[in-house]
Amino acid sequence: MAEEDNSGEEYPNEIHDYLSAFEKSLGSVGDMLKTMMSVSRSELLEKLDPLEQAKLDLVSAYTLNSMFWVYLATQGINPKEHPVKQELERIRTYMNRVKEITDKKMASKLDKGAAARFVRNALWEPTPENNPKVKTSAKAKKRKMN
Repeated sequence: MAEEDNSGEEYPNEIHDYLSAFEKSLGSVGDMLKTMMSVSRSELLEKLDPLEQAKLDLVSAYTLNSMFWVYLATQGINPKEHPVKQELERIRTYMNRVKEITDKKMASKLDKGAAARFVRNALWEPTPENNPKVKTSAKAKKRKMN
């Protein structure tokens, strides 16, 4: 937004940078929406597993409600007193649930059989009398003979 583009509207110079950043953000959102709208929803969902589908739905709902929050703010309505606040909190709750599920999937799993073998082998030490395969040294043989 150049200052010549403001069509006679006056605004403080301090907010010019904020307005420029906001305009860039809106452009980015527009580009992302075009990309998402270029593929049909059914085609997109076919390629995703159920957890990824849930993530996509939650991000879409959160984005839409966030944009409505901004719209309310631009209209002079306090969004904190609007039902959109509860909706955003509800979506955040579901996002946290999906994150917990994802974290559980990524957590390392214990192979009980391998752990049991590891502990068993670490604790058991064969003695030469119990294990005929263990070779005794020549010095040990001489000592036994004497």
